[in-house]
Amino acid sequence: MQFRGKEVLVWSLNNYLGLANHPEVRKADEQGAADFGMAYPMGARMMSGNSKYHELLEQQLAAFVGKEDAFLLNYGYQGMVSIIDALVDRNDVVVYDAESHACIVDGLRLHMGKRFVYKHNNIDDCRKQLERAAKLAQQTGGGILVITEGVFGMSGAQGKLKEIIDLKKEFNFRLLIDDAHGFGTMGPTGAGTHEAQNCIDGVDVYFGTFAKSMAGIGAFVASTEEMTNYFRYNMRSQTFAKALPMPMVIGLIKRLELLKNEPELREKLWKVAKTLQNGLRERGFDIGITDTVVTPVFLKGELLEATALTMDLRENYGIFCSIVVYPVIPKGMIELRLIPTAVHTLEDVQRTLDAFSEVAEKLKEGYYKEAKIPVTQ
Repeated sequence: MQFRGKEVLVWSLNNYLGLANHPEVRKADEQGAADFGMAYPMGARMMSGNSKYHELLEQQLAAFVGKEDAFLLNYGYQGMVSIIDALVDRNDVVVYDAESHACIVDGLRLHMGKRFVYKHNNIDDCRKQLERAAKLAQQTGGGILVITEGVFGMSGAQGKLKEIIDLKKEFNFRLLIDDAHGFGTMGPTGAGTHEAQNCIDGVDVYFGTFAKSMAGIGAFVASTEEMTNYFRYNMRSQTFAKALPMPMVIGLIKRLELLKNEPELREKLWKVAKTLQNGLRERGFDIGITDTVVTPVFLKGELLEATALTMDLRENYGIFCSIVVYPVIPKGMIELRLIPTAVHTLEDVQRTLDAFSEVAEKLKEGYYKEAKIPVTQ
């Protein structure tokens, strides 16, 4: 992309399958806008904002992720907050992973009941928190909701869905997963992390967004027909908000068609991701425990060094990637998060590996302790 007048190689775009500029997607988006404009539908789904296209997309999404029904959401972040609000009341107890996304945390802040957090991907601690939750729920007469992610967006680690589902043998709870990074990338067909782990039936409520693999706007929640209808009439963020615009819905139908029918897009994504991750490991980089396409690179350094290193990559190497620093990760650490896509090439990977080797050496030598980084012309 163009960044401040320079062409840069980008590793920070949520466009896993390269659908953002796919010619068929562009054509569908254009046709949808030509046929309906950006204004339609003129209202919320429960009022005047429904259409056969919204219902068609919901039916196709439900079938794809292995659920009875699905409900479209205007935005992913807002949608997750509202899902939690709809699912639990003051008598219910929530148990959730410590590294849950901010949208989950914000949803839980609105929860008037009790919540227990378990150590990230630690099933023993999850069981311990479920024991506490079960005792409390017995007193309040409420239920238990467990929340985790299919793919954790910062580390690239998968949530331990099967192990959590196994805990249903001991405890009575519903499982909600946020699979924003798994939908479209994980599993034999790309249906999600629950497909990859062969536990589709054990996930009670499945949440996916259109902002990652689909390169769009919005999200969906999928569950049983009964649960999904409950969401339709109880999610305040949808009841009192305008429906997704027609051009986006029509474009999403085309995106889903390509996601399902062109597996080579997902195969290319994984080839790029594996080549990148293997290359980083071979060069001695710490990329954590990722077993998904999300690729974190962990370095030691302070905030000033992180900023200077990133500027050096952008200005002098033509590589744009996101940095993550304290308080998201511990002090003294730098994370460069790379998001591979199907439109990256192996040449892009090689160029990035070479650049990372050079800036890592500069970091080691203290080059970035200087606040100002010379920019080549």
